[in-house]
Amino acid sequence: MPRTDDPAGAGRPPELVAARAWCWYNWADHGWATPVAAVLIGPWMLALAVAAVGERGVLVGVGPLVLRADAFPSAMITLAAVVQLAALPLAGARVDARGSKRRWLTGSCVVGSAVCIALGATHGAEWVAAGLLFLAGSLVEGVSDLTWQGMLPELADGGRELDTLSARGTAVGYLGAGAILALELAVVDLHGALGVTKQTAVRAGFVIAGCWWLGFGLPALRRLRPAARGRAIAPLRTWGRLRADWRALTGERHAARYLVAYLCFGDAMSAVIALSSTFLTNTLFHDDTTRATPFLFELILMIQFVAMGGALVAGRLARRFGAKPVLVASLVLWSAVIIYAYAGLRSELDAVVAGALIGVGLGATATLARSVFASMVPVGREASFFSIYEVTSQGTAFFAPLLFTVVVDVTGSFRQAILSLIVLFVLGLALLTRSDTTAAAAAARAQPAVSPGGGPDRG
Repeated sequence: MPRTDDPAGAGRPPELVAARAWCWYNWADHGWATPVAAVLIGPWMLALAVAAVGERGVLVGVGPLVLRADAFPSAMITLAAVVQLAALPLAGARVDARGSKRRWLTGSCVVGSAVCIALGATHGAEWVAAGLLFLAGSLVEGVSDLTWQGMLPELADGGRELDTLSARGTAVGYLGAGAILALELAVVDLHGALGVTKQTAVRAGFVIAGCWWLGFGLPALRRLRPAARGRAIAPLRTWGRLRADWRALTGERHAARYLVAYLCFGDAMSAVIALSSTFLTNTLFHDDTTRATPFLFELILMIQFVAMGGALVAGRLARRFGAKPVLVASLVLWSAVIIYAYAGLRSELDAVVAGALIGVGLGATATLARSVFASMVPVGREASFFSIYEVTSQGTAFFAPLLFTVVVDVTGSFRQAILSLIVLFVLGLALLTRSDTTAAAAAARAQPAVSPGGGPDRG
């Protein structure tokens, strides 16, 4: 049972205090997820790479294989995905094995904030340093997100409560993203009055993001104290725990099919979010990061508030029609956005229209994909299952950005690269319609609770 020692929660049920703190940590966590990962880092890495070798210059080459400057951001997103693919499942098993998700969130909050601040120190042609820091920040944020999402089944009673709490947590996260973007947009727009260059203002955005994550994250974590279950296991036994969790997930065919569907549409959705700023910087602003940044801030700011509304509306629709039908509709919307970006996006107004549609799809898909998956998670395996889920979240999956990178590297066309992602949305939609999510949820409820030691919880 969740508990709290925070006097601010006096007189309130501990479950309510913990649920609210869970939502507000997502406000803090978006210090990385939105201003850094979705707005700043792609164009910033592109600018540093171009400063080093020119737009089509070669950064790294081995024989006929070369990495050009304009493909560097998507290549780093791909590499970050590969690192997470290897590390996050083990991290998730370790989080469950330790039985203390709050401790892992605290460590992620502190280290992730430091990475953001260090990114603010990069400049000139330091593309290597920026790339390495991005890798570190992506991994830390991945651990933070899998741990946070793994708390959802513990804080909600299942069924409609999963959809409702997931929607609230998502909405608060997008509200926080909108707030920090508004702050950073003000710094960029008022750089002259502040006595700094626009490039310095952009670098300050990384520092602000780090301070935001730390400043709001630690107070929220003081009130987020779900109970630990049992005794922690030794590190070497984590591998056995991971194998058992993997067998439990893949052994239920309906849950496995849903996971593959999410691996497709979650991969594509994350890639769109991670690469949109780079796509628009190239397509509308001809790789001029200084001109593009104010517009990108305004656009992503709008998307956050639209996504907040999309999350809340999706939660209400799910209560009426069921989560799966609404999730299916959101994927149809994503496919339409991809086609529009390829064929119709020619101006800043077009980008605003596409951004509004993305906001609706983002809020609905993030809310319902999480709550549907949470209903399939057996007690005691929350972080382990969500570590696999997280591999394809927040721009960390590897296939979509790799596909984008290859198309850009070969054709030089960002439009053709964005269109290639529709294959994953369509495939994910097809698999989702064939997934019996109700049967998967029933199978999860039928499994005995698992203690940190790896066996059934008898106590």
